[in-house]
Amino acid sequence: SLQVASALRGIEGKRGPRAVPHTSVGTTEVAEIEANLPCTCKVHFPDPNKLHCFQLTVTPDEGYYQGRKFQFEVPDAYNMVPPKMKCLTKIWHLNITEIGEICLSLLREHSIDSTDVVWGLNSSFTDLLNFGGPLNIEAAEHHLQDKEDFQNKVDNYIKHYAR
Repeated sequence: SLQVASALRGIEGKRGPRAVPHTSVGTTEVAEIEANLPCTCKVHFPDPNKLHCFQLTVTPDEGYYQGRKFQFEVPDAYNMVPPKMKCLTKIWHLNITEIGEICLSLLREHSIDSTDVVWGLNSSFTDLLNFGGPLNIEAAEHHLQDKEDFQNKVDNYIKHYAR
């Protein structure tokens, strides 16, 4: 847990802090982690003694997925590179499969520490084409061929699966 917190200390200057919401865990490390996240992301630590195991909610503030909540899980094996992450919300996305697998290049590119991975996931909602080859080829082809119909399918998935 100290490793995650120390890795996060160096990035505050790059991205600027955000207001830290009240946390039920109440530890300094959790507050530091939350302070270095994008304002569109929230973390939840099921076990305050395992800061490398957490759940993440991304609520994009622009783009196709604006205003909806998408749940991710980082299991106990976070220290693996790239980290094992899973999207728990069914989604129509170029870099996330319908069963929740996340594009490895996204995770590798942003696997310096947990906050960088969160920032990478967050930006994947607003910049769909920024992470190299897509993982969901069907969604990528759909996006290229008909952006309006792609938006319709995204909206349909949001209506059924995202809050």
